Amino acid sequence: MSTATRVLGAPLDRIEGQDKVRGRARYAAEHPVDKPVHAHLVQSRIARGRITTIDATAALDEPGVVDVVTHRNAPEPACTEDAELAVLQSPQVAYRGQPIGVVLAESPEIARAAAGLVRVEYEQEEHDARLDADRDDLETVSDDVDQGGLDTALAEAAVVHDAVYTVPQEHHVALEPHATTAAWSDGELTVHDSTQGVHWVRDALTGLLGIGAEKVHVIAPHVGGGFGSKGPAHAHLVAAVLAAQRVAPRPVKLVLTRRQVFPIAGHRASTVQRLRLGADPSGRLTAIGHDVVAQDARLKSFPEMAGKPTRTMYAAPNRRITHRVAPLDLPVPTWMRAPGECPGMYALETAMDEMAQACGLDPIEFRIRNEPERDPDTGLPYSSRNLVACLREGARRFGWADRDPAPGARRDGEWLVGTGVAASTYPVNSQPGTQATIEARPDGRFRVLLGAADIGTGAWTALTQIAADALGTDVDKIVLSIGDTDLPWASGAGGSTGITCWGSAIVDAAQRLRAELPDGGPVPDGGVAVTGRMPDNPHRSAFAMHAFGAQFAEARVNVDTGEVRVPRLLGVFAIGRVVNAKTAASQLLGGMTMGMSMALHEEAQVDPRFGHVINRDMAQYHVASCADVGDIEVDWIDEDDPHVNPMGTKGIGEIGICGTAAAIDNAVHHATGARVRDLPLTPDKLLGRI
Repeated sequence: MSTATRVLGAPLDRIEGQDKVRGRARYAAEHPVDKPVHAHLVQSRIARGRITTIDATAALDEPGVVDVVTHRNAPEPACTEDAELAVLQSPQVAYRGQPIGVVLAESPEIARAAAGLVRVEYEQEEHDARLDADRDDLETVSDDVDQGGLDTALAEAAVVHDAVYTVPQEHHVALEPHATTAAWSDGELTVHDSTQGVHWVRDALTGLLGIGAEKVHVIAPHVGGGFGSKGPAHAHLVAAVLAAQRVAPRPVKLVLTRRQVFPIAGHRASTVQRLRLGADPSGRLTAIGHDVVAQDARLKSFPEMAGKPTRTMYAAPNRRITHRVAPLDLPVPTWMRAPGECPGMYALETAMDEMAQACGLDPIEFRIRNEPERDPDTGLPYSSRNLVACLREGARRFGWADRDPAPGARRDGEWLVGTGVAASTYPVNSQPGTQATIEARPDGRFRVLLGAADIGTGAWTALTQIAADALGTDVDKIVLSIGDTDLPWASGAGGSTGITCWGSAIVDAAQRLRAELPDGGPVPDGGVAVTGRMPDNPHRSAFAMHAFGAQFAEARVNVDTGEVRVPRLLGVFAIGRVVNAKTAASQLLGGMTMGMSMALHEEAQVDPRFGHVINRDMAQYHVASCADVGDIEVDWIDEDDPHVNPMGTKGIGEIGICGTAAAIDNAVHHATGARVRDLPLTPDKLLGRI
C-alpha cells in the first residue's frame, strides 16, 4: 500500500450513477418481497380530541382487504415514551392528519379506496394552531445568551436597527416519498426504509419494541432525498411495523402519498424573529439582540433554534439571544436542511444589510468591519475562519465594485434590477460512535464496510475516494458496502456530519490495516480485516469550528406585476478539504437552489380553524424548478484546517442554503427600495410599494 494521495478532491462521477439511471438502484418500496400486503393510512380529520367510534366494517367487506389496524387491535409496543411514535395506541388525537388506522390490502389501490370507507366519529376539543409572538403562554427554551447590557447599549448606540422577520412553515418535498417495507419472521424484523440512518431506525425500533438489536435488520442502500425529514423515525414507520405484526410473515409495504408526507414526516417550524442591532459612529456593532419565537407541537417538542448562528457571526460586547416556543395542536416539526441556522441567517443577514445602509457603509465592508477576532460564543480561537476571503473573492467575481449603492437606481425596461449579498455559516458537527471495517484481500482489493447512508449526496463515491486515498490504492480496488445494519454501526446523514464521521472511521481503519501489514507486505490467503472508529478530536475544546460562505444574488422585479426573478446567483465557500469536486458542487448548488426556493416560493398555509396545511401537494406548495434557476455558480477557496478531523473536511450539505434567501431579499431591496421582511417574496408584498 502506497501512502500517496491519489483521488481525494477529484471530480469523479458517481459510482452508483448508472444503476440509478437504468433503474437498478432499489429504493425502500422497490425491494422485491414475497406476497406483500399494501398499506394505506387512515388519518385524523380533527386537530384535537378523541375517537369515539372507528368502524372498519365497510372497509373489511371490500374484496382484497386483508385487515384494518386501529388502536383497538394494534400490537402494543414495549415503550411509548416518544409520543410521536406511540401510534395506534390510544383514541386521543393530537393533530389533524395523525395516523389513526392502517388498511391492509392486496394492492395499493384497494387499500387506498378502503381507507376512505373507515367511519370515524370524534369528540372534538378546542384546538390552538395560531403562532403569535405576543402570546402570554410562550415557553422559554434553554441555551440562551445574555452578555453585557443590551438595553443600555441600544439606548446609547449612535445607530440602531429594530425589526421583525418571519419565516413560514416549510416542507422538505424529497423526490422519494417516505416509504417502508416491513416483515416479521420468527420474532425478527426486516425493514427496508427510506431513511438517513439505518442504525438510527434500528435503535428507535429496538427501544420501541423492547427487542434486541440483533432481531432488527434495517436496509437502505439508496435514498431519494431527505433534507432532515428522514433523520428521526416518524409515525408511518411504526404504523408499518405494527401492521406487519398483524399479517406476519407477509411483508407490508407502506408508501406515503405526497399529501400524507406533509403532516406526518415533519417540517421546518415557522418563526418570528426580532433583530436589534446597535453600532457606534464608525459602524462597529456595540449591541446584538436576537429574540426568536417559534412554532412547536404540543404532542412533542422540537424547538427551531434560529438564534444559533447569531452566537458566532459578529462581535459585539452586549448580546442577548433568546428562544421561546408556542406549543400548538399541529404536527411535530423536525430537522429541515440547516435547522436553526437557515431561518436564523435569513433574519440576521437581512438585518445586517439594513444596518449597513443605516451606517452609510457598503454591506461587505460593514460585515468585514465587524469580524470577530475570536468566537464570540465560546471565546475560543477559530480553527479557521475565512469569511472575509469568501466575501472578497465573491465580490470580485460578481462585479460588486461596479454596483451603484443607491436602491432603485438600475432599470431594464419594465424590470428593476438590484444585487445583494449575505454571509453564511454552519458549525463543524460530529456524532460519536461510527465504526468502519476494512478487509484486505490477496487479489489487491479492499472491502470497506460501514452502515452509512447515501441520501443522494454522493456518499457512495466520496467514501470510496476516502478509502482509496487512505489505503494508497486506486478507486477500482475499493468495494464499498453501506446502508445496512448488518454492517458496523454508523451515525446517520444529518447536520453535515456524514463524511466527517464515516470518513474518519475509514481513515482510522486504514491506519490500523497499515499496522497489520507493515511496508505493504503480502495479504495472507484468508485476508486481513480490521475495524476502525471515529476518534475523539483532541482539538474540539481548543478551537471553535465552523464553515463559512458568501452568497451574491441579482434580482429583477417587475414594476407592473411585482414578480421577482433571480437570473444570477454566486456562492463562494470556506469548507475545508473537498473530497469530490463534482458532488460537492452539486450539494452547494442544491443548497442555494433550496435557498432561492425559500426566498421566492415556499410557504405552508396553515388554516388555524382546522389545524392543517391547506396547500399540501406540489400543485400548491411551490418549490423552485429548473426554469427558476438562471446562472448559478458555486466555488470554494483553498482551506487547510487540520484541526477539524483527519481529512480536514467541514461538511457542505447545509451551508449552501443558509445565506441565499437573505442575499435575494437584499437584492430585491436594492432593486426596488422596498424592504420585505416576511418570506416568501411574493408579488403581493411588493405591489404598491415599487
